[in-house]
Amino acid sequence: MNVARDEGPGLSLLVHRPGEDPTLLHTGLTSLEHGLPIGPETTFNVGSVAKQITAHLILLAARDNLLHLDQRAADLLPRLKISDITVADLVTHRSGIRDAESLLSLASFRDLDHYTADDLHTLAYRQDQRAVPEARFLYSNTNYLLLAEILETVYRSTLPDLARRNLFGPLGMDSTHFKNDPRQVIRGAASAYQATHHGWQRTEAPVTLPGPGSLWTTVGDLDRWLTHVHRGWQHPQQLPWQETVAYEPSDHEPYLYGPGLYADARPGRAAVFHYGHEQGFSAAAHMEASGLRVLCLSNNAGLSADHTTATVLRDLHKQPTQAPKEALVRAATLERTSNTAVRTQPTLDGCGQHTELGTFTCDLAPGSLRLTHSADALHLWRRGARDQLSPTGPGVYAGNGYILTVSSSTDQVDRFTLDLDRAPGLTYIRQ
Repeated sequence: MNVARDEGPGLSLLVHRPGEDPTLLHTGLTSLEHGLPIGPETTFNVGSVAKQITAHLILLAARDNLLHLDQRAADLLPRLKISDITVADLVTHRSGIRDAESLLSLASFRDLDHYTADDLHTLAYRQDQRAVPEARFLYSNTNYLLLAEILETVYRSTLPDLARRNLFGPLGMDSTHFKNDPRQVIRGAASAYQATHHGWQRTEAPVTLPGPGSLWTTVGDLDRWLTHVHRGWQHPQQLPWQETVAYEPSDHEPYLYGPGLYADARPGRAAVFHYGHEQGFSAAAHMEASGLRVLCLSNNAGLSADHTTATVLRDLHKQPTQAPKEALVRAATLERTSNTAVRTQPTLDGCGQHTELGTFTCDLAPGSLRLTHSADALHLWRRGARDQLSPTGPGVYAGNGYILTVSSSTDQVDRFTLDLDRAPGLTYIRQ
C-alpha cells in the first residue's frame, strides 16, 4: 500500500502479526531523478541489520565443524596480533578491537575518496592489544569485517556466494544480496538522499564493506528472515540461539547482545532487534517472542527507521486490536511531518586567533591530526575540517563523538589521548 504521493525519499514499512498476513506501507520515491515510487520490490542498504545474517553464517560454520566458537580467531586470521580473542568474542563485540572505520575517519580523506575493505583490514591488524578490558563490550564494525574474512577462509567462498547458497536461496530471499563491489548493480536498489538548503543531495559514498554494512534487501525478504529466526526461538524463556551464543550486557542498558542481535530479556518484554545506519539509509528490524515483527527501511537521511518502528510498536501495544495499517500510516505521517525542516551542521565561530600546538600522529591510526588553541577551546583539525572542543574538566575536552585528554598545559602539548565512541584509547604524539 502507498500513502499520498511524496516528492521526496521515504520509507518502506511492514508489520506482521502472528497468524495474520503481513501489512505493508510505502511512502516517497526510490529515485528522485526518475520519479520512481518506493514499492515492495525496492531494496535498501540495511547497514548493521546485516550483522545477524553474518553471525548466523558463523553459527552454521560452527555446526558444520568448520570452526569452533571458542577457537582463537588468530588461528583463522594469521595477521591478527591480539592472540586471546575468540570467534565468539568477535560475534558479541567483546574482542576490544577498535572500529577501523572510526580510525579511518581520522585520515585526510575527502568525502568522495574511495577506500576498501583492505584498508580497514590493515587498520584492524595494526592493533596489538585490546582497547578495553577483556570481556567488556565495545561495539565495533571491525569484528564483523573479520568474521566475514573468517567465513570466506573456512568456506573457500565469497560472502555473497555462501550467503546466497546457505541462507537467501533456501529462505526464498531472492531480492537480498551482499554487495562487495561498489560497481555492482542491485536490482530495484533505492538511492539515499538528504535535504539541504539547495534541494535534495545524494548521500552515498563510493565505499562497500563486506559483512557489516553491505546488505541490500526488501522488507518482505527481511520478514522471511525473521520468520526463520522465530522458528529457532524454541523456548520463550530463551533468546534465539542462546544455547549456542550467550547474550551479555551491551552498550545500551538494559539490553543484551548476542549473535548479531540486541535483546530485551525482561519478563513480558522478550524481543530481539537491530538498527542500521549507512550512507543516508536507515533500517530497523524488531521481533517479539510472540512472533510480532515490525520492519522499517528508509532512504531519507532525515527519516529515522528506528524512530518510526518505535512509534508503530507503541501504537500496537497501546491498542492491540488496532489494524496494523492504521499504526503504519500514523507512524509514517508523524515521521514525515517532524522532519520537514532542513538539517544543517552547526557552524563554528571564528574564536579569534589560533595558537598552533603542533601536528600529532598515532601508531594505530592513519594520517596526522593538527591541534590549535584559542581562548578556552581546543581545535582539532582532521580531513581538512576543524572541530571545536569544549572543556569539560581539567585537561578534558569534548568534541562531536569523542573526548580529547591532555596531561599538561595547553600552552605546550606533547601528546594527548583521543577516545572515539568506538575506538577509545588512541595516544597521539607531537611530531
